[in-house]
Amino acid sequence: MKQTSVPIEKFPEVGRLLQYLAESLSSLTPELQKTAAYVLENPNEIGVSSIREIAAKARVKPNSLVRMARRIGFEGYEDFRQPFREQIRHGDYDYREQAKWLQSLISGGVPDNIFAEGAAATIANMEKLYALNKSVDLKAAADQIVNARKTYVLGVGLVNAAAENFAYLANMAIDNVVSIPQEGSVPVDGLVHADSRDVLLAMTFKPYRREVVEAVKVARTQGVRIIAVSDSPASPIFEGAAYQFQISVDTPLMFISTVALSALLESLMAFVIADLDESVIASIERFHQRRYDLGIYLEENT
Repeated sequence: MKQTSVPIEKFPEVGRLLQYLAESLSSLTPELQKTAAYVLENPNEIGVSSIREIAAKARVKPNSLVRMARRIGFEGYEDFRQPFREQIRHGDYDYREQAKWLQSLISGGVPDNIFAEGAAATIANMEKLYALNKSVDLKAAADQIVNARKTYVLGVGLVNAAAENFAYLANMAIDNVVSIPQEGSVPVDGLVHADSRDVLLAMTFKPYRREVVEAVKVARTQGVRIIAVSDSPASPIFEGAAYQFQISVDTPLMFISTVALSALLESLMAFVIADLDESVIASIERFHQRRYDLGIYLEENT
């Protein structure tokens, strides 16, 4: 308990405990980092599973959980576990109606089973989005984007489309948002002129893309403010980020789900628009009117 220089109270609220654990990651040994990462990614298991069960799933020794707990200021694992048990004891979310609906789908044939599993994953991902992230942080991140000299939006692979769509929508109202990497380049190329006046909105999910992690590191050394979106408090792009938004991308399918990511970016965009003055509305109207004038949009029948 004496090993940490920033002790926390004996039974903190779970959210604060997890935040403190995430902030302590870099000071832990590799074994304890692995242990802490599992806890951060699976907090719902801590209050209901034994220390041996958690250790087996995390592929560490039970003593690693004890040492982790002591390293961040607890007398032992049971003290560390207590807030998670209290959260379960006082939880008031009613899953019964949701469960009944899902069970009614699962009772059907194979198509219904697939649909039910997808529905369950989507609902869970959206619930976690709003449980893990705060509107005040989205508003603050939007302020950074609006006031930046330039905002770079970085997403590769499956999330590249989401990154490009965010930049596309933002540029209807403001002209300081650009998606990277550009065709024929790598992410770090786009950051060559970035500095403390700029913002990088970066997103990556397990398995984390090396080029995104490296671009975030480069941006950080150049003083760029980082807005990071990922799936775990232990994500490598969260370190040193000004704002960290955690979402779940779980799905029964082969690839990650981008439903929660789309919802988060839509919310962030709403705050960006709300941050601007009335001239933004005129700018967006001009954007659409130009498309009507050029014949890009079909005229609606009257």
